[in-house]
Amino acid sequence: MDVREWALIAFTILSQMAVGSFIVLGVVHFFAARKWGEAEADRFSDRALLAIGPVLVLGTLASLFHLGNPANAYRAIANLGNSWLSREIFTNLLFIGLGAVFAFMQWRKIGTPALRNVIAVLAALVGLALVLSMSQVYMLRTAPAWDTIATPITFFTTTFLLGALAVGAAYVANYTYVKRTDPDCAATQCEILREALRWLALAAVLLVGVHLVVQPLYVAYLADSNLAAANEAVEILMGEYGVLFALRLALVFLGAALLGMFIYRTASSPGREAVLGNLAFVAFAVVLVAEVIGRFLFYATQTNIGL
Repeated sequence: MDVREWALIAFTILSQMAVGSFIVLGVVHFFAARKWGEAEADRFSDRALLAIGPVLVLGTLASLFHLGNPANAYRAIANLGNSWLSREIFTNLLFIGLGAVFAFMQWRKIGTPALRNVIAVLAALVGLALVLSMSQVYMLRTAPAWDTIATPITFFTTTFLLGALAVGAAYVANYTYVKRTDPDCAATQCEILREALRWLALAAVLLVGVHLVVQPLYVAYLADSNLAAANEAVEILMGEYGVLFALRLALVFLGAALLGMFIYRTASSPGREAVLGNLAFVAFAVVLVAEVIGRFLFYATQTNIGL
């Protein structure tokens, strides 16, 4: 696999994680504001929100290495009516723009909360359109290993799984900062942290269940196909990269399912925030590695009909 494919791995993984994180942050903030008030919810989420921008920009910059001549990148957006690639680029840039506007307004508290929420919802919808466009780019009839329902399901599952775990790790880092700089707020922030991580851990367990169901069905579907290119993809996945395939499933199960359950149980017990934080960081790191392996395998199984 050459540098261009690695650039696409970085772009798709980082962009999907950014979209998932943005949406998860919004959902958690919505419920936290109603239970603990807008000010405490902002204190809990605002720093994590600012971390999304650099991740998204880094992924976008990585995508430029896929192009033969990055200076001509602007031309790829010229066919919105017929090209999913143009839509992917357009929605990516629009998500960056709307996300930046919302983050600035939220950080500086510009406008009413209702106005900021409208912009956040628009950004979230554009983010979902971005992930959909990404998946549709690979739905090619000449590439049977990609042209299945597993592609959009996997892309969206990765979006929310990485988003949930990344946000969980960001919340732990934010709580550590608040506890050190503003001890008077630490008790409430700790309560929000434990509640948020319980629900994020539960979401991660459910999402990894989707992965563990879809992947075996996907392999079985390709193996049962009468297309030589589909059978070749199975041979690559189960033969040359069989160990990586098994490792990916093991890591995603370890990080999201087993550690997720530990996070859920630990978050229910006050006074164990240090253990809770370590579990959140490890779970995110393990699943991130698993998803990078999974995306590597996705590109490695590109087998075309007639070529």
